[in-house]
This record gives sequence, structure tokens and C-alpha cells, in this order.
Amino acid sequence: MTPPLLALRQVSKRFEKKLDLAGRVARALGAAVREETVHALDRVDMVVHEGEVVGLVGESGCGKSTLARIVAGLHAPSAGDILWHGRPLKDLDVVARRAARLQTQMIFQDPFASLNPRLRVLDLVGEAPVVHGLVPAAQRREWVAEQLRRVGLDPALVDRFPHQFSGGQRARVGIARALAVGPRFLICDEAVAALDVSIQAQVLNLFMALRESLGLTYLFISHDLGVVRHLCDRVVIMYLGRVVETAPATEFFASPNHPYARALLAEVPRLEARKKDFVAIVGEIPSPLDPPPGCHFHPRCPHATARCREEVPVLKPIAPGRWSACHLNE
Repeated sequence: MTPPLLALRQVSKRFEKKLDLAGRVARALGAAVREETVHALDRVDMVVHEGEVVGLVGESGCGKSTLARIVAGLHAPSAGDILWHGRPLKDLDVVARRAARLQTQMIFQDPFASLNPRLRVLDLVGEAPVVHGLVPAAQRREWVAEQLRRVGLDPALVDRFPHQFSGGQRARVGIARALAVGPRFLICDEAVAALDVSIQAQVLNLFMALRESLGLTYLFISHDLGVVRHLCDRVVIMYLGRVVETAPATEFFASPNHPYARALLAEVPRLEARKKDFVAIVGEIPSPLDPPPGCHFHPRCPHATARCREEVPVLKPIAPGRWSACHLNE
């Protein structure tokens, strides 16, 4: 079988905050002060196949953006392996690793904060392909104009600054910047969350059109299940740094398995719903500084047992193409 385009194997990420001078003095004097460790990701397994759109879903603080930045190469994992076409990135030589990184590009949530306000679009979009030797410097303007046309912008805007665009236009400039180096894999981190609903639809349609015309693969990160349902082939659900369920999108929305996934879907408003009361998931997501033992979801799960409070559930197959990490499946 052809290996997936991208695979994560037991990837973990911890952010450690060392004690400053005052903290070290306080600890020396007997105060209960310790270094803080944020457990952002905990042994994550995930695959993305060539040409598919994978939706990564979860509440704020579950580790989605950290995972995106690790896949994009902006953060290094604390443990585990990232495989590109079945080969660990750490085992590739410098040239191959650079090529893999170049073929993986990221589109950020805030289209204004992610664009340098001091640079014109010509430089924002055209700098990377010139630096990496993909386009001669003399052809930069023509190359940038082509990328702008591809995302639905007028090439005459090439000399404008980011503040001279609307939010939807800035989002398209961010997409053009990612496409300028010829990627095969795009990571979209809440790429439409900051846009108006009508503009969201336009940008989502642009993503789908680019997928067809360029053969792109997407990791689409969102908390909006309606967007994920519209765009994605497969859904991955994360909770407090762990993957708790993965399934084809049609099967997931028809019958979610994990209690957290079922709770997320129950919160989605529907036009045909008769009841007027909104029922939220009980409790709040625990702090990644001190995650609960066992299943991380057990403090909020109505079906939790003693085993859930003590033993970490393993992500296991429950049907062809479907995986879930829940003791109830046994």
C-alpha cells in the first residue's frame, strides 16, 4: 500500500516554564513552588492521505494549533515521529527535509496579524519563491500576479499594503502566499474563523476549487462542525492533547462514537430541532498544566467508570476506517 502523505506516531509536546530568580529563591526558602509544564499533546497518532481533507476538531485549548505548528515545522515535538511519505523527517537529509517543509504550508487564523504590515503584497507573496530558487527575481512580479489571480484577487493590487485590504481580501493574500511556493499540503488553522459568514463561504469554495485544480491535501483545523461537515473527507476529534476519535466524515456525523464527540455534535444548532433549550457539555476543559489521570474526559463524561478515572484508553479500531479511544467500546 502507498504510505500516507503525512503520519504522526506517538507525538507529544510539552512546554516547560523554568522558575525565575524569585521563584528559585522562594523554593529555597521552603515555598511550594515548582516549574510549570503544559502538556499540549499526548501521544498523538494521525494520518493524512494524499488528496484528502482531514478536519481536526476540538474545544479551544485542546492542542489543535500546537499540532498544526508541529506539522508545519514551527515547533519540534518533545517525543514521537513525523513521517513524510512513510519516512521519518528526522531521518531525511537536509535537502529532502527542506523540500518536505516547503511542500507543507500553513494558513493562519488572523489574516491581518499573520501579514507583515510593513511589506507590500509583492514582497509578502513573492519573497519565499525567490529565496528558495523557485522563481527568478526578475519574474517575481509576474509570479505574484499569477498567484493573486488564482485566489480571485486583481493583480493590480500587488503594490498595496495589508491594511489597504478587507478581511476577506487579506485572507486571500494569505492563501496566495502559501501557494506561491508550490505546496502539496496546506494546514489551515481556523482559516475562516475571523471572517464574516458570507466571506467564509467564498473562502471555503476557494479552498475546494484549489483542491480540484492543484490536487492539494488539507489539514483543516476548526471548531465549527458545520464547516468541517461541508469541507472534509475525514474527521479527527481531539480533547486535551489526545485524539479520541477519527472517522470518515459521513459516518462520524451519522453516528459519533466517543462520548465527547457525541456531546460536540449535540451542541450544534439545527433548524429541525424542536427543543429550545441549549445543553452544553458539563464542566470546563481541565488545565493542560495538570490534566486528570486516566481518560482526560472522565470528569465531564456522564458514562465514566472507575476504570476511566485510572486507565488511559487506547485509540483502537471499532469499524473499518474508524478509531476511538473509549473504554465503553470494550
